[in-house]
Amino acid sequence: MNKDQVEGKLQDIGGKIQEEAGKLVGNQEQQVKGLKNQVEGKTQEKYGDAKDALHDSIDKA
Repeated sequence: MNKDQVEGKLQDIGGKIQEEAGKLVGNQEQQVKGLKNQVEGKTQEKYGDAKDALHDSIDKA
């Protein structure tokens, strides 16, 4: 795992927590921010996956 994969996963998890907390207190703004963080986290994680795949293919070449 690289830095982007780890940070992305943590942001995704934090976003899920933020979304659920927003649901519990009835704060739609926090729910939306949580969803935004999830999307950003998943995007960063996928970027990290792509970097890993690229490094693996370079190493095999």
